Amino acid sequence: MAKRLMFEKPLGMRDTLPFFYKQKKTIRNKLTEAIDAYGYSFMDTPLLEYYETVGEVSATSNQQLFKLLDQQGHSLVLRPDLTAPIARVAASQMKEAQFPLRLAYDGPVFRAQQKEGGKPAQFEQVGTELIGDHSIYGDAEVIALLVESLREAGLEDFQITVGHIGYVRAFFQEFLGEDQDATDELMGYLYRKNYVGYREAVDSLPLNEENKRALKELLKLRGSDEIFSESKSLARNQGCLQAINELKQLHKLLKNYQVGDYVSFDLNLISHMHYYTGVLFEGYAPNLGSLLCNGGRYDKLLPSFQLNASATGFAVHLERLVEAIGASNGQDQRVGVLFDDDSFKAALDAARALRAEGKKVLMQHVDQIIDLEQFQAALEEVVDVTQTGGFFDE
Repeated sequence: MAKRLMFEKPLGMRDTLPFFYKQKKTIRNKLTEAIDAYGYSFMDTPLLEYYETVGEVSATSNQQLFKLLDQQGHSLVLRPDLTAPIARVAASQMKEAQFPLRLAYDGPVFRAQQKEGGKPAQFEQVGTELIGDHSIYGDAEVIALLVESLREAGLEDFQITVGHIGYVRAFFQEFLGEDQDATDELMGYLYRKNYVGYREAVDSLPLNEENKRALKELLKLRGSDEIFSESKSLARNQGCLQAINELKQLHKLLKNYQVGDYVSFDLNLISHMHYYTGVLFEGYAPNLGSLLCNGGRYDKLLPSFQLNASATGFAVHLERLVEAIGASNGQDQRVGVLFDDDSFKAALDAARALRAEGKKVLMQHVDQIIDLEQFQAALEEVVDVTQTGGFFDE
């Protein structure tokens, strides 16, 4: 009798079947080659980290952390992202290295799901961290690299939306003052992109109509660089002006990188990553329905590891990128070599010769094939040495 959970998987976990695995590998290689070309060095960190270090500083909520105990009783977590672990390494083993550091990664991360809703609990991220560069040139570099990486991977139709967390915080400071509860509520609506709820929350605030109108006008500050001039009519405090100036500089640099067509701006962009301090961005592709990639400047994370350094970077959700690019030609690019009892030696010779040409070759005894037509149709080419008596002359 079969065990009850014999064919089940833990909540949010997925099997990667051969075809999708192959697509992931192909797209992963293209991404990493593009990142390599910008001079970034790939590294890896353990799947398990201490909860009181990486777990606590991670932007992932406590409820989404996979927790366990080691034999010494220490609380551990499966890494929920790779930014915090790399920050730990940069502040310890690499603290004497020459800054700025250009680091990159590729690996699985784990975020627990409370219910089955199609979201994965394990997924793969490919990304970069530029550590020790606090200039707008660093922000421009990672965004340009993100755009070029996605294009090199085969994605042409996508959009990177850029905002500035400093603008949003300064904007609410101007109109809400020290009312942190109201600020948190409105920022929560912006993060969830619940603009109806945002407007209703603004209407309920004890503010005059002019300030309420200004708070609602924030939602319109999305689109091209024209919103920079429009923003001046709403808020003119130092924090807002500084953020706008940074975004203006960024826009010019991205045009120099020739990636401006992929970039738009959104001054009410919010991220769940609490450690972002400046420019932040998100990437979307049509028909995907979920965030494809994200990143930004996080100048407060490294100081939590006792390293006084700023940083910026991005992460691409690899499985979603594969989905966005879409299925490639479904035909298997392998070559099949058919043999029987009398032609095994000839089949070995044939397979060696074809592999020497760079082809992927499988050998198959004809007696083990149930449907010969289906077997042949699934492969790019089939060499049948049973019909020729041998691939090479003896």
